Amino acid sequence: MSINLFLDSTLPSSARLALGRAGYETLADLSSTPVEVLSKELGTHISDSQAILTASQRSIRPPISQSVASLISRTQNFVCSYAAVNAVLGGGLPRGRILEISGPPGSFKETLALDYMRLFVEANEEVIFVDTQNMTSLATIKKTFRTSPAAAEYQNLIRYTHLHTLPDLMIFIHNLLPEIQAKTGLLILNSISFPFLSHRDLQPSKRTVLLEKIRQVFLQASASKNMTIIITSQMSTKLLNADGSPGNFETGAKAAMVPQLVSTYLPGGRSYRLVIVPDSRTTGIVRLLSSPTYQSGLGPPPWRPYNLCKYIRTCHIDSLMTGMWPANHEA
Repeated sequence: MSINLFLDSTLPSSARLALGRAGYETLADLSSTPVEVLSKELGTHISDSQAILTASQRSIRPPISQSVASLISRTQNFVCSYAAVNAVLGGGLPRGRILEISGPPGSFKETLALDYMRLFVEANEEVIFVDTQNMTSLATIKKTFRTSPAAAEYQNLIRYTHLHTLPDLMIFIHNLLPEIQAKTGLLILNSISFPFLSHRDLQPSKRTVLLEKIRQVFLQASASKNMTIIITSQMSTKLLNADGSPGNFETGAKAAMVPQLVSTYLPGGRSYRLVIVPDSRTTGIVRLLSSPTYQSGLGPPPWRPYNLCKYIRTCHIDSLMTGMWPANHEA
């Protein structure tokens, strides 16, 4: 196990508190973070952030008794069926991290989430699946496992539930941590933005409080429980002025599609934000908005083109009708 930041005496208490607010829990969380990203997240000078990274490296000592199994568990990446997604994530989704998948209606964000679900179930791990918009039925989940080695027993490893209102969602979040068992590996929150959209009269201050509560629970679940969390979200239109600043209908010169929820509900040091931008029904690009090692504004965002089916004839007809794609395609 990596040393908890709050137990590390080599870091000043002010630095430990700032790192905790940014979503960092252990020294291992800092090990792959560029100094520029840390500086932006903490709001500190580059030299101060470098001093924090240097001090944290002096504290990392691999435990002599650490088992091979625990090392594998700590570093395991989940490689999905979509090559483009794996590429922008740097080789796969690390265990115990959070992945937000955004895209317009008709993109393969739900299918991608289901592909990760299949990986965890085939590894004999339990998955909690929460649908807030009736986007993914039990019948769709069944199709995901149609040719899987876990086809006969997948139902025993999936806890499926519907949540349609914001109070229901927050009650679920409040009770989540005690529900995580040793075998629970993955939480999928499908269409997390929908309950917020159904409460358009929600005051901004109250919305901020709710998003912070979600962030705190996600942080504990991923850092302390080592649970991976995958979230799907719709997109919204953001108007921008000619200089790139936020605009309105009168001053806006262009529009951009962005995830409907702001990133404050995601622990910064543990989260990936992925956007799917379709060009057609089967092609488009996958773009990384932010990750533990990349932040917007620090160079061009990583992206890769995808092709769900190289030739339309290779796609199953029922796959085209349901939005489900063959598991062994290239993207």
